[in-house]
Amino acid sequence: MQKLALDDGLLLSIQQPARYIGGEINSVVKDPDSVAVRFAMCFPDVYEIGMSHLGMQILYSMFNRREDVYCERVFSPWTDLDRVMREQNIPLFTLESQRPVRECDFLGITIQYEMCYANILQVLDLSGIPLRAEDRTEEDPLVIGGGPCSYNPEPIAPFFDMFYIGEGEVVYDRLIDLYKEYKAAGKSRREFLKAAANVPGIYVPQFYRPEYNEDGTLASFSPVCEGIPEKVQRQVVTDMDDVRYIDSPLVPFIKVTQDRACIELMRGCIRGCRFCQAGMIYRPLREHSVEYLKRYAEMMLDITGSEEISLSSLSSSDYSRLNEFLSWLIDLTSVKKVNISLPSLRIDEFSLDVMSKIQDVKKSSLTFAPEAGTQRLRDVINKGLTEEDIMTGALSAFRGGWTKVKFYFMLGLPTETEEDRMGIPELCERVAEMFYDEIPKSERVGRVQISASSSFFVPKPFTPFQWARMYPPEEYVERARRVKDHFREQLNWKSLRYQYHDADTTILEGVFARGDRRVADVIETAYRKGALYDAWTETFDYQRWVDSFAECGVDMDFYTLRERSTDELLPWDFIDIGVTGEFLKREWARAKEGVVTPNCRQQCSGCGARKFHGGVCFEGQN
Repeated sequence: MQKLALDDGLLLSIQQPARYIGGEINSVVKDPDSVAVRFAMCFPDVYEIGMSHLGMQILYSMFNRREDVYCERVFSPWTDLDRVMREQNIPLFTLESQRPVRECDFLGITIQYEMCYANILQVLDLSGIPLRAEDRTEEDPLVIGGGPCSYNPEPIAPFFDMFYIGEGEVVYDRLIDLYKEYKAAGKSRREFLKAAANVPGIYVPQFYRPEYNEDGTLASFSPVCEGIPEKVQRQVVTDMDDVRYIDSPLVPFIKVTQDRACIELMRGCIRGCRFCQAGMIYRPLREHSVEYLKRYAEMMLDITGSEEISLSSLSSSDYSRLNEFLSWLIDLTSVKKVNISLPSLRIDEFSLDVMSKIQDVKKSSLTFAPEAGTQRLRDVINKGLTEEDIMTGALSAFRGGWTKVKFYFMLGLPTETEEDRMGIPELCERVAEMFYDEIPKSERVGRVQISASSSFFVPKPFTPFQWARMYPPEEYVERARRVKDHFREQLNWKSLRYQYHDADTTILEGVFARGDRRVADVIETAYRKGALYDAWTETFDYQRWVDSFAECGVDMDFYTLRERSTDELLPWDFIDIGVTGEFLKREWARAKEGVVTPNCRQQCSGCGARKFHGGVCFEGQN
């Protein structure tokens, strides 16, 4: 049995020691000294969240299929163990071999949300790896980032040797083979990185230099040496059935955030919501075949013994063969006594029919995302959802036995007015009124419960709203307060609930999402001041970040309060995601006019994703 990096006394003194011992069912154990490449796969948050991430499990399985590669996992230690490791000089270790991360060849960090940036530095620091790529030696692992935040890597670029832009199944094998070749030949770290920069989808920050105008905007962004491409091309899996899924899904010892087996229905989305980064960067929509899904659903349930299976996608009801697959899956799960979870459904008749098939008689709550309280603003964001859709869907839910409905909204969207904000409680009131008007007392099970919550809009790269402005935190809070007050004024206020998210984290997320390399100094300064787990309310300290921006002479308002010109060079413009800048500009103009763009199955809008030669762009073609 592998000797643990932490002794029994230490493990008994910290929260959730099972986070750090490895050895879970289906974890891969190899001899670290018998492989050519050791790859530490890191999720910079606690174990329970990282183990819920499907992408990490897919890459873990993919890497470990290679006999010459050992992929091991590492997560951010919680604050209690973080303190002990620093006091006792214990280096951060991988779960599988319990050996130091610094002994690995690669440290791959999946970056799913901006508020984990301080945790990235924690992982590097506890591993004994210099925070800045420029300070690393031949003895240090190569640090590579991936995931949605890598589509604007600039705020954290100085901390990474490389970024992988796109889907990992495409060129990771090629990158690993290149590393083996250069390592065997005794080539230097810099020589490998220069070669890696020519692998499609690989961005090596040290070979690019930003220059700035006097007003702080980006003047240029270009390679600093010959042979480095000016653009980095996003990598896309064209045929989803060509890639293998998870051979042996990991089964954690402790309950994780998403404690269920998970099957990926498809990637991408047809809807084109103008605020949604995922809907743009994962284009075009590409589906797995039903045969593929059946094979892996059976395997996942047999291996994991899970009591629930979740069907993952950005918009589950858009999977073209959902009814066929669900009919088969319901038969399978009814025998195995397994529940089905189907997130990301739209509020329409089809989705509710689906929900009625998979939910038990007791009926849990339904969750939908109108995003905006008025039709005008839903058209601005291209939600593709009318009030009639919402009311009809809610009524169908009530008639089907549901009495709890959750609505998600956003505040601070482009062109938003007071009328749009007041439309949130008024829409919820109309839904409540409809329940009492349309559902006879004899058929009601208590009072209807309408729960609404709003987050604050954050403009993201590669969306039509990437040029939009944000607002000061006090403005967000005031808007939310007025919405909350208006909820109390509704006739059925006892049936309505409303809450809103934190405004301070919204501002930071906005800076990180659209920031440039100058923000990296702030991130490091805040980390040195104690920033850690900023996505967690109990550990987040906004003042620490305010002080760090001031100390570094970086103006937060420059990144948040300013509407960009469509002619401005943006920090992420060197990445080619397939969707063109001209399409995004057209959508930005259409948003300001309140013009709806049809979804991809209704009409092609010429976004540019056809260049990948697959998916919805070619449906129906032989």
